[in-house]
Amino acid sequence: MSLRLILAAAVLAAAPAGAVVAQDAARGASLAAHNCANCHGADGRSQTEGIPSLAGQQPGYMTVQLILFREGIRDVPAMLAFAADLPDTDIEDLSAYFASLPPGPPDERRPRDTALYAAGEALAGPHLCGVCHLPDFVGRAQIPRLAGQREEFLVHAMTGYRDGSRVGVDTQMNDAVRGLSDGDIAALAHYLSQRD
Repeated sequence: MSLRLILAAAVLAAAPAGAVVAQDAARGASLAAHNCANCHGADGRSQTEGIPSLAGQQPGYMTVQLILFREGIRDVPAMLAFAADLPDTDIEDLSAYFASLPPGPPDERRPRDTALYAAGEALAGPHLCGVCHLPDFVGRAQIPRLAGQREEFLVHAMTGYRDGSRVGVDTQMNDAVRGLSDGDIAALAHYLSQRD
């Protein structure tokens, strides 16, 4: 495990158990309007291919990802520049804001392909997607919401985990998608993106 990943984990674990963190979603909305809306959408629903929707995302997950970007552990150039000097309060407020938005799919979500949806649904059970992300795929704590996410983003993320090019705070996702074919990943992504 790299020193940077150890340091990021230490940052995440630094708050005492049960600590209450004051988060200001209204302040987060102001920050998002100036920094996030162009890519992630004014309502947190991305209209840009390859860019995830953030509306209704779990605040703990958002916080972790922004810290990973800030510390240079997740390598997404556009996010690295934005998050490089982001204070913890901004991270917490942005996370609270996006969590407060009603989730939903992007406007241009493709129509449901019945066969692909069924194939994805059949894969989700054996790969235990609903255990961590919950049966309705809304996520919890530091585990992301997948329901209604952009389909091509889900393909990109799962492919990255499978191929070892995406970094997370643990290796559970790498194990969960190990051995999946590109077709399997496409089916899972379609199924999850179609869930609301």
